[in-house]
Amino acid sequence: MKKGVMRPGHVQIRVMDMAAAVRHYRDIVGLVETHRDASGRVYLKGWTESDKFSVVLRETDRPGLDFFGFKVVSDAVLDNLAAELKAYGCQVEEIPAGELDDCGRRIRFDSPTGHDFELYAEKTRTGKWGVAQVNPEAWPRDLKGMKVSRLDHCLLYGGDLDGTLDLFTSVLGFELAEQVMDGDFRVAQFLTCSMKEHDIAFIRNADDGKLHHVAFHLDSWDEVLRAADIISMEDVPLDMGPTRHGLTHGQVIYFFDPSGNRNEVFSGGDYFYPDQEVVTWTADKLGKAIYYHSRELNDRFLSVLT
Repeated sequence: MKKGVMRPGHVQIRVMDMAAAVRHYRDIVGLVETHRDASGRVYLKGWTESDKFSVVLRETDRPGLDFFGFKVVSDAVLDNLAAELKAYGCQVEEIPAGELDDCGRRIRFDSPTGHDFELYAEKTRTGKWGVAQVNPEAWPRDLKGMKVSRLDHCLLYGGDLDGTLDLFTSVLGFELAEQVMDGDFRVAQFLTCSMKEHDIAFIRNADDGKLHHVAFHLDSWDEVLRAADIISMEDVPLDMGPTRHGLTHGQVIYFFDPSGNRNEVFSGGDYFYPDQEVVTWTADKLGKAIYYHSRELNDRFLSVLT
């Protein structure tokens, strides 16, 4: 049942060298830098995103994900969900408006997999980058690098997938779209709050609170291949691809930022409606589920987390 959560809104990524990180996310991945705040954080967005930012970089001594935020439809929904999260047993913190520049108040809450999530309703709207609201052209002329269009999802690792599934479905109104099962044991789950095949995903892992990747959307397989060329031209560390997923059927490539955080760019992917049955892969086909062509997982994909 929908609860008023619209879509992924922002991530705050920990990086160890801000200059290198900005070059990576702005000049290579192709996000647009929109702002820097008094604490030194750098704000970026994909060119199709209407809000002022979707990615925040924070310099620190270890890589990883600080939090993943979702936008809700109104302040009233934000209040309702905050009350439901407290009643559910989450640790809930109200972050005042302006702690992230140009963002309204946020509700931060913990999860059974050890990750911090946020909900918010208000953020300064700047419109699509370089494209007018009236009589818009097809795309901006000054994009860089891979020219990603938007922040799309995160894949996170942690132990209590069942608990996090219940939190996201019963409180936040997400739907389970796809899963990987080892008998009766769920080892991976792909959740959506929209018509996309997933807005967030989890894989079971003994260590809580881990980031596997932050994903950005491209429009076509040709753009994924172009991203692969840029990865080679810029000597960006490659994880795997270009290839296709069996899960979600997205066309993908994985690579690393200078701090070791994994990124994905992808195109395609399935759609989702609430009346669809959950798509299930079995654990013995996990290699094909993730790397549809090679049908084998490399060690990095399973072991490199931040």
